Amino acid sequence: MNGLNEHSSGLPEYKPPSETSHDFKYATLTTIDLSEFDQPGGKERLAAQLKDAAHDIGFFYVKNIGLTQSQINRQFAIGQSFFSLPESERLKFRAPLEEGIYNGYRPLGSIEILPGLRDNIEFYNVMKFLPQYEREHPDVYRQHWAEIETFHRHVHEHIAYRLFTLLAIILEIPEDELVNGHRYESNCDSGLRYMMYRSRTESENAQFKELYSRGHTDNGTITFVFQQPVAALQVRQSNEAEWEWLRIPEGHIAVNIADMLSIVSNGYLKSGIHRVVVPPADQACNDRLGLLYFVRPSDRLMLRTVDSPLLKREGLDRGEENNVIDVPAIEWTRARIRKNWSRSPTDLNAGTEMAGFSVKHFHD
Repeated sequence: MNGLNEHSSGLPEYKPPSETSHDFKYATLTTIDLSEFDQPGGKERLAAQLKDAAHDIGFFYVKNIGLTQSQINRQFAIGQSFFSLPESERLKFRAPLEEGIYNGYRPLGSIEILPGLRDNIEFYNVMKFLPQYEREHPDVYRQHWAEIETFHRHVHEHIAYRLFTLLAIILEIPEDELVNGHRYESNCDSGLRYMMYRSRTESENAQFKELYSRGHTDNGTITFVFQQPVAALQVRQSNEAEWEWLRIPEGHIAVNIADMLSIVSNGYLKSGIHRVVVPPADQACNDRLGLLYFVRPSDRLMLRTVDSPLLKREGLDRGEENNVIDVPAIEWTRARIRKNWSRSPTDLNAGTEMAGFSVKHFHD
């Protein structure tokens, strides 16, 4: 278990476990520096730097995000405190998962990932700080509510908005078009996630084929993954490529493009393929605590390809097919989540097709 010491605020201090000593083949990813964003010509330089990674891989790093390591560690500490509660207490705050909404607790072992075998994942989502998402939360969250809100809004309004601007520049559409589909004050299911993978025994890991989470792309628009040292996340640069380990450098976050950006760009922006595997031997006994932020589309964004000069040149404009039906993008993301509760673990089809769009699942 990750070590904790009592902090003067009453919140136990987060002490991350040691890095692995194993020498892995780590993915080489583009890094963009957000401190350049407001410099003269900075947005254009960053967009040019990001273009190949967004098109070819769907993963990249961002540094100078405007948050200190101390602020990030405080969020890890809040999550660790929640997962230290008895299971009976955690279950009191179960999210309305059957409605396709992650607002609250997703219990351990909720989904069968292989026949007869249930996952080792549990997480708690704090949705946006708006009246429609208000619900009862555990004391550990309520006691630090203002601090969580500050962190939450910063990630959404100061990091995500800037990245959406860069992606709009790449697509040659108005700079605020993607931002407007993801405004903080709009109706969407974006949220901060405190995530725990519980360690298993060697024999259990063998049963699960050394997998914590099978290869997939994310449901939403963009995902932020904060650095933590237990090696387990792997990425694949194409459907046929080998898996590579992902190591997030200190002071950076990993960002992956998710399905909604692939949809609105008709595949030009790549939804990053990734999975989570059993950590190496020197870390395998550790529970793996994660901190993520998922940006999801609002009802202001339609499930259609954007009107982009770049996509027209690339032959990716959907023409009249693009205007057949208006479906708010939020309907897609909620349908994907609902499907998790009815899809067979052996069915690799995500089972969600809407307005002509669908996504792929993976065998490994």
